[in-house]
Amino acid sequence: MRYPGFLKNGGTIGLVAPSFGCNIEPYQTAFKHAMHALREKGYQLELGPNCYEGRGVGISNTPELCGSEFNKYYCSDENDVLISCGGGELMCEILDYVDFEKIKKAGPKWFMGYSDNTNLTFLLTTICDVASIYGPCAPSFGMEPWHPAICDAERLLRGEKLTMTGYDMWEKESQKDQEHPLMPYHVTEEKILKVFAENEDFTMEGRLLGGCMDCLRNLTGTRYDNVAAFNRKYRDDGVIWYLESCDLNPMDIRRALWQMLHAGWFKSAKGFLIGRPYCFGEEILGLNQYHAVYDVLHILNVPIVMDVDLGHLPPMMPLINGSYSQVEVKGNDIRVRMHTDK
Repeated sequence: MRYPGFLKNGGTIGLVAPSFGCNIEPYQTAFKHAMHALREKGYQLELGPNCYEGRGVGISNTPELCGSEFNKYYCSDENDVLISCGGGELMCEILDYVDFEKIKKAGPKWFMGYSDNTNLTFLLTTICDVASIYGPCAPSFGMEPWHPAICDAERLLRGEKLTMTGYDMWEKESQKDQEHPLMPYHVTEEKILKVFAENEDFTMEGRLLGGCMDCLRNLTGTRYDNVAAFNRKYRDDGVIWYLESCDLNPMDIRRALWQMLHAGWFKSAKGFLIGRPYCFGEEILGLNQYHAVYDVLHILNVPIVMDVDLGHLPPMMPLINGSYSQVEVKGNDIRVRMHTDK
């Protein structure tokens, strides 16, 4: 696994929009305030041409221009790390224009984003063998004040914090809107982990790999599906899968996991971290979010930890995709220790 260098004092953050751009509220104001906050911390910024664009369908611009922007900024020496401007709907369509061969030959660089950005965080790791960060997009740095999860994301980019822990409370309903674009997370719900394992307290080790299932199920079986090769290369380490979802209901989640299971993705699974789904609490024909996952994955006889701080119901622990990690669960507490030397 190739690990990029961490962000230094005065370093340059590249901002790109391979998915949605920040052309509408509340994202535009939040993005502008995020840039102000990052400059106040001493960072330089380099904006890609699509950051304020909204001409694309489900993404900031045409697939060609989105792919071109990412190729240029990832391989450029003018920035040190990249943060995505946002999630979206159809980043998968830019993949035909992403030059993965060129990226393989370039020096490794951190790219951070989540949701639709799974199309790049996941493929950078599985195709290019370079670590990426599943974490907040740029506008989140515009909230006032920063939630500890946002502080953790900055510290991770700097290499100052490689061990993440869960947060006490989470947001079920956001108060951020066009009139209140800088609102912090509205945390009202207590974090309660749902653990399916032989022992209540346990530790598991392996390579972190995963992202948003809405995107991952689309990649399964395509020419961008390099999971079998990743499993072979890291078979001695095994994989700790972290998975979350946005638009999927419990039936969709179950179908997505079934598809990935039968595509052989979980052959090296050491365990699963499942984030709170956006459909939290929804039930369809007696199927809830817990049975949607457990009924498919329990045959693997590995630990399954659900309602983890990941994904679309914030806060989310920023995680290094591809890193060799130890995950420790004790009661309602979770700790993820990530390594960048293996």
